[in-house]
Amino acid sequence: MTEITDVSTAWAELRAILGEKDRAGRPLRLVVMTGAGISTPSGIPDFRSPGGIWSKMEPVTYQDFVRSEAARREDWRRRFEMKRIFEAAEPNAAHRVLAALARSGRLDLLITQNVDGLHQRSGVPEERLVELHGNSTYASCLDCGARAELGEAEKAHEAGQTPVCRACGGLLKAAVISFGQAMPEDKLNRAANAAANAEIFLVIGSSLVVQPAAQLPVIAVRSGADLIIINGQETPLDDLASTLIRPGIAEVFAEMDDSS
Repeated sequence: MTEITDVSTAWAELRAILGEKDRAGRPLRLVVMTGAGISTPSGIPDFRSPGGIWSKMEPVTYQDFVRSEAARREDWRRRFEMKRIFEAAEPNAAHRVLAALARSGRLDLLITQNVDGLHQRSGVPEERLVELHGNSTYASCLDCGARAELGEAEKAHEAGQTPVCRACGGLLKAAVISFGQAMPEDKLNRAANAAANAEIFLVIGSSLVVQPAAQLPVIAVRSGADLIIINGQETPLDDLASTLIRPGIAEVFAEMDDSS
């Protein structure tokens, strides 16, 4: 295992890893998984970390949201607070480099645990992106699945009304996977299949403690992939990695960001 602690060595090593090819001269299949650490340089807090939002208040579970008007109002209040944070943030160098890799076809799949929408805003094509925990920048109907924009839901909330679907009248909820809500099997299966077929599995800014996402690097390694972890803190899966990159994520990717 190689552990890298300085930026210049880190970005040089990362360039070399991303440029690796097989014996036929083809780029190795690359799958990336991102966590909160990729977005903190953009000004988005790590909600799950010590001192983060979820450590200061009880989460609103999916079951509470469905059955309690008071729980729904509290959940929406928190979502609109996040909405303002997310809208003020901008994609950083790491987001932009991954978007360029996805658009070029170099990146097979980008799997994210984040709900901030920054990967889409940076230009990652939808067909190359799996959002395991959903997306907090819009809402969806719990009955018919129709999409709704948060601005419309916020107007209803401010008027003391429960945001409901225009199409069917069902409850609207931010399109995230809440505590107690089942993960979408199609997304999990797609992510797991990509991990099993990866030759390089790159983890960026994830603590690798949240399940089932934390199993994806394990699947990749067991299938023969080279695991690289870019994270400032230790993770439970560090021993499986061939390379650990510790410097700041945005700084590491800044040298590879052609738009900067």
